[in-house]
Amino acid sequence: MGTRESVDEEKRATLRRFAAVGASAPLAARFSESASAETGESDARDAITGYLSTTPGAHFSKIRDDLRLGTGETQHHLRRLEDDGAIERYRDGDYKRFVPAGRFDGFEKAALGYLRRETPRGMLVELLENPEATTGGLADSLGVSSPTVSKYAGELEDAGVLSREDGYVLERPETVLMLLVRHADSFDERAAGLAANADDLVSYDG
Repeated sequence: MGTRESVDEEKRATLRRFAAVGASAPLAARFSESASAETGESDARDAITGYLSTTPGAHFSKIRDDLRLGTGETQHHLRRLEDDGAIERYRDGDYKRFVPAGRFDGFEKAALGYLRRETPRGMLVELLENPEATTGGLADSLGVSSPTVSKYAGELEDAGVLSREDGYVLERPETVLMLLVRHADSFDERAAGLAANADDLVSYDG
């Protein structure tokens, strides 16, 4: 019994933490009014919107696991939030990813999908820090094989995030950097380190 109570309290604490963010979302009042207070639906939906505002591009399983929700519970709340126009779903290969509605264009959604994967994220971070990086250099930096780098480079090119016409060139590098900086806490330590030094990577035209 003690273990179950502990798990339930951890779940409630997690939901409350993200619900505090989600409750301030523009559409929060709209979908909270229709939620059932006795089943905690309002808190769960506020938590999901709060979570997605800090972790956009998260896939279904990550949302479920990080918020300690059940599979059916997660499906139910995501569907309701989509119906209420609070979030958007998009397909990324085998993943169903979710973002707050109306905040990201197609390029940004594609970039977020790859930023949520360890090796492609490492490639994008490395290319922001070292635009001259080669296949071999990326492989050495990330501790993966050159074929792995080439595989993901092809996927990034197909997604419109990367060009391979003249080496590896990021499309809209400022946008990729912005996504990394804005949501640095939801990525890894290397992304956070890049975010902390972002001013060194950006030049502004006065």
